[in-house]
Amino acid sequence: MSPPQPSPPPGTAEAWCWNLILGDSWEAKTRPPRLPDLANDACWESDAAPRRIETPGRPACLRIEARSMKTPPMGALVQPKPRAQLMHTFLHHELQAAELFAWAVLAFPDSPREFRSGLLRLAMEELMHLGLYEGHLISLGHKVGDFPVRDWFWQRLMNCPSPLAFVSLQGLGLEGANLDHSARFAKAFRDAGDEKGAAILARVCKDEESHVDFSRRWFETLSGAPMTFEAWEKALPDLITPGLFRGRPINRAGRLGAGFDPEFIDALERAPSATLPRKERLRP
Repeated sequence: MSPPQPSPPPGTAEAWCWNLILGDSWEAKTRPPRLPDLANDACWESDAAPRRIETPGRPACLRIEARSMKTPPMGALVQPKPRAQLMHTFLHHELQAAELFAWAVLAFPDSPREFRSGLLRLAMEELMHLGLYEGHLISLGHKVGDFPVRDWFWQRLMNCPSPLAFVSLQGLGLEGANLDHSARFAKAFRDAGDEKGAAILARVCKDEESHVDFSRRWFETLSGAPMTFEAWEKALPDLITPGLFRGRPINRAGRLGAGFDPEFIDALERAPSATLPRKERLRP
């Protein structure tokens, strides 16, 4: 891992992002210092150059593999270990999301400060979600590192050339898909008798509505036009197709709550399945 540029000045929002991404301890990742006062001009680096970090720091407790573990079948969730495996996967998704929001602050220093401040607030919410998942993982008799993880989100990131591409991929794509996946697994955990896990997933699902709505609003601000399915598809980075970001069933209520119009949701439902090789497809 080689940082692309010298580190930002200490005490700045950019330094907070830098340290979160490149930190290599679980403490640094999950319990970062408080954000600086984002309303204070002095907390932002003056004339910052773009920094595009290619690889995040990884604590020794995380076992990174090239391929995702197979998602347990729903019927297996009556056993605690498959539920723990999913909690572990979900917490790693939240870690990557927090890192990627911080990544965009560094990569796009010329984007509106309101946008970058919003990304940092979302990063903190993702870390809060991670803590909820980690707590339930422990209650199921497991700990971080008991299952391998895959940095799938990071593997797609380098194709993002602009803030518009970023919100299209991360906010409307990955976070949008999580509206579907978290609702589906909340039901599955409830059906398996795990009310605590179901409640955590339901809370995350509801929180993600505001995350996706943030990206929808910024998509329209950055593009200067209302968000349509066609405009979103065009703004996605190369080799990324809309079908990659659709869970089954689609969480229509959640997507409507995030500001998607019915026509967009209908078009996503009709979109062809992901065209990437099977091993590259998103797994919840």
